[in-house]
Amino acid sequence: MARKSVQEPLEAAGDPKHAARATRSAGRKMRSLLLDAASPLFRERGLAGASITDIAAAADAFPSQITYYFRTKEALFVECACRELLYLARATEQAALKARTPGDYTHALAETVTASDSVAFFAEALTLTRRRQDLAPLVERTIERLHSEGARAYAGQVERHGWRSLRAPDESSRRFWAVAIGIILEGYAMGRSPEALCAEMLRVLGEQAKSAGDTAHLRLVDERDASNNSNEEG
Repeated sequence: MARKSVQEPLEAAGDPKHAARATRSAGRKMRSLLLDAASPLFRERGLAGASITDIAAAADAFPSQITYYFRTKEALFVECACRELLYLARATEQAALKARTPGDYTHALAETVTASDSVAFFAEALTLTRRRQDLAPLVERTIERLHSEGARAYAGQVERHGWRSLRAPDESSRRFWAVAIGIILEGYAMGRSPEALCAEMLRVLGEQAKSAGDTAHLRLVDERDASNNSNEEG
């Protein structure tokens, strides 16, 4: 009888570690399929209008799989909204990569974020967590990731082009998304177009950085800058 390889038992389907990895992989795939199917239904019909049965049918799954992976329809809704917001943030960063001036950079950000309904979708999830505090941690993690990745992307652009930021990267990121959420929610209520929302965002945000031609000091704003400014003013 041929001698078995030492590696064979680890690769066998009956191996517990192999089975655990396969189960986790299948679970991640199913969760992703359910999120993919649920997001457009929630956006089109809202939380109340999209049933678990409809979502399961769109994902070619069983309703019990939704409750297994997400427990409730509300939890699925919040996770969909959080994921879509992070997708939008990534698309926004990509759209701004080609900008060569601070003004073009801000315009690319505002234009991309106001062209999507992901912020309004996320705002519905924020409202839902007021009554479902068990869902709040996911929203909190999403917001922190949104801000940290936004700050990283902005700092990278400032360094790459030699701009001088008028605010620290973290402050700029938080301010951008706070303005975006407020203006988009107000705009949706008033029936404003994406173009009008973009124009309003640009007006409120104003100048965020200066290019190399505007200043000789090419560095990010930091505590030392603030201290020096205070001493000069005194």
